Amino acid sequence: MIVKKMIPCIYLRDLKAVKGFEDDTVIDEDPVKLARYYAANDSDAIIVFDLSPDDDKLHEQALDCIKEICEGINIPVYGAGNVKRMEDIKKLLYAGCDKAALNFSKEGNVEIIEEVSNKFGKEKIIVAVKDSTELADHLELIDKYAHSILFLYHKEIIDAAELTMLPYIAMLPETSLDKLLEMFSHENIVGISGDVISDNVENIKSLKDILEENGIKTTRKVISVPWSDLKKNSDGHVPVVVQDVKTDEVLMVAYMNEEAYIKTLETGTMTYFSRSRNELWIKGATSGHYQYLQSMYLDCDSDTLLCKVIQVGAACHTGNKSCFFNELYSKDVRNEHNPIKVFEEVFDVIKDRKINPKEGSYTNYLFDKGIDKILKKLGEEATEIVIAAKNPNPNEIKYEISDFLYHCMVLMAEKNVTWEEICEELAKR
Repeated sequence: MIVKKMIPCIYLRDLKAVKGFEDDTVIDEDPVKLARYYAANDSDAIIVFDLSPDDDKLHEQALDCIKEICEGINIPVYGAGNVKRMEDIKKLLYAGCDKAALNFSKEGNVEIIEEVSNKFGKEKIIVAVKDSTELADHLELIDKYAHSILFLYHKEIIDAAELTMLPYIAMLPETSLDKLLEMFSHENIVGISGDVISDNVENIKSLKDILEENGIKTTRKVISVPWSDLKKNSDGHVPVVVQDVKTDEVLMVAYMNEEAYIKTLETGTMTYFSRSRNELWIKGATSGHYQYLQSMYLDCDSDTLLCKVIQVGAACHTGNKSCFFNELYSKDVRNEHNPIKVFEEVFDVIKDRKINPKEGSYTNYLFDKGIDKILKKLGEEATEIVIAAKNPNPNEIKYEISDFLYHCMVLMAEKNVTWEEICEELAKR
């Protein structure tokens, strides 16, 4: 059974969230905060429309904002608007968007669909159409090169959905529950977006309950282990160990009561019970340093939870990534190197050299000479790898790859690229 999705929109103009395509009323000065609000209320994805004018600087700033949105939430982001060439699709995907939309009403977008689909994969491409005529005119291209269709004109969506078996996302204004049920009962319509979702985000959970009751499958989360099966401490709480899903670093320990447990599993945003304040708290609600649940484990005694999360910013109120930064004992174990930590530690030294130059430092010599020198050395080291690979001694290639990676990190520091961004990009490949 096809799962149906609720997809609110963010219309981005002048780095603010506005009401719609033709309505510049500002609904939120902080689009990233709005995206987090949508994500925390059980939305399944977000469409971000870049409504920037034809200005390279404003467009780049909007892409930076979209990147922040992608990094700040744990649900897919579909990028749309301001697409005129393949490079624009690339920038949206590289910003972190799960998919990018080609508006077939815009001149030139029809011509580039084959190119972008072949380069990035059709699963990354959505085609936005204004009506069924536009869809029918380009149906062969869309079927061949697109993953799904964003239908902008709601009055023709049912008829249009008969034209192809591709999945549809329907943009709807405020409408009745009966109309929503009619839309979702159509096999091809897999998502509803527009004002009907964006203006009623706080009701998404209830709407999913109604759809499920009517036999329509949604992403509604079902709690497999009820709170009653957990062993609580004397206060009726369960301790939670929180771990970074990317690095396995232990970030913090907190507590949950029943409400926090249910809310965390329903929303995917880590929610705890504060024993000192005697109240529920969403991690990041004040600081913006949210934690998004990726997996949850129960220990063998059923009295402790382990949650692996995506951490936005720092987990500790002191600004440290982890609350466990006060070292009490450490044993030096030779050759016990976590590869991720090694990369980060070396990179941290390189970044520190850039901010705090050290006399006689080769790294500072490279920074002082500038980008051309860094690129020249990177090219030389790449050539050394090729030469070393022809040598029967395997140690040679290790040395040369290490030299290459060091110079690569100097380039990364020069261009403000992080290992986390590189790893995220590799994970998409």
